[in-house]
Amino acid sequence: MTKLVGLDDVRRARELLAGVVRTTPLEPSRPLSGALGGPVWLKCENLQRAGSYKVRGAFVRISRLSAAERAEGVVAASAGNHAQGVALAAGLVGTHATVFMPVNAPLPKVAATKGYGAQVELVGNTVDESLVAAQTYAERTGATLIHPFDHRDVVAGQGTVALEILEQCPQVRTIVAGVGGGGLVSGIAVAATLRPDVRVVGVQAATAAAFPPSLAAGEPVRLPSFGTIADGIAVGRPGELTFRHVRALVDEVVTVREEDISRALLMLLERGKQVVEPAGAVGVAALLSGAVDVEAPVVAVLSGGNIDPLLMLRVIENGLAAAGRYLRVTVRCSDRPGQLASLLSEIAAQGANVVDVGHQRANPHLRLGEVEVALSVETRGTEHSDRLIGVLRASGYQVVFAGEG
Repeated sequence: MTKLVGLDDVRRARELLAGVVRTTPLEPSRPLSGALGGPVWLKCENLQRAGSYKVRGAFVRISRLSAAERAEGVVAASAGNHAQGVALAAGLVGTHATVFMPVNAPLPKVAATKGYGAQVELVGNTVDESLVAAQTYAERTGATLIHPFDHRDVVAGQGTVALEILEQCPQVRTIVAGVGGGGLVSGIAVAATLRPDVRVVGVQAATAAAFPPSLAAGEPVRLPSFGTIADGIAVGRPGELTFRHVRALVDEVVTVREEDISRALLMLLERGKQVVEPAGAVGVAALLSGAVDVEAPVVAVLSGGNIDPLLMLRVIENGLAAAGRYLRVTVRCSDRPGQLASLLSEIAAQGANVVDVGHQRANPHLRLGEVEVALSVETRGTEHSDRLIGVLRASGYQVVFAGEG
């Protein structure tokens, strides 16, 4: 069995990356520090070249290929960030990259990967399916597969993130990072052996969390199905190498809900002025939601910033709703002249802003003489939303939420 990546491997990877990647900034987070009662810092890999930490591992792996291997090119599979990292690294090293991406990969990530010079093939609905296609391509053409996480060079390259953290925040006690296949958190955990007092916590989306059942089983377990807005960590099975690293070196793996991720993205955008993709925000989501008990100072890794603008719009809306600042409700009332104007005036009197209105009479669930008004309303938070709903119900309106009859 191949031994675990060591601290010297990470140090050698850092030497290779000198002048290639940015030493990304470490920014303080006042909202998180206030919530946790101690210093919280954000490691901004969303500002890295190609928009994520992935270029670190990709460059280390590709730069160590022989001249003959470079001549055959490289192939990869990714939902976006690894794709861009491989495409950029291949260009820097002087080889050609072919990247297999899921058919539903965000268009900006596809365009960026092509922009770095890679040939893109859209295959499969998940990264796992794209990876099978990439492996077949490698066997057929002789191209070298650049695995997104399950390779020693990749793990060592990702570990350089933690070497920077330890230098930028010597007092750090906890490092929190997102987990998909496990390459980033494995590398971080290796580098963190420099400081045995530092806890390393991995975070997965609850609807795509392969590590908890795998750790419980003592071996990598494939999820029967999975899906999450955090497409960058939507991986159905841990790698063999990364699983052994996580089991041996990572202190804890926790999960967060989709709503937690949305709220974290909203907070990062509003308060931190950071554009982060869902996978890059899961560490912050764990801190905000209380999914993990941490000892400060804490560093949360913002692993990527390559978010589709359309997804950003939906996520912001979901984040506002999760924070009680955006209501979607249906109000049933009598169908008589002036009733809609009266309803809207009632809402305005409470200081809420109506964003969208839908007026429907043809619903078999409605009684004769009853009308249904679907409303999207901006409020100032949960307390304001609750007060608005209470006032409407006290005025005789039937307020129905999604999932209610």
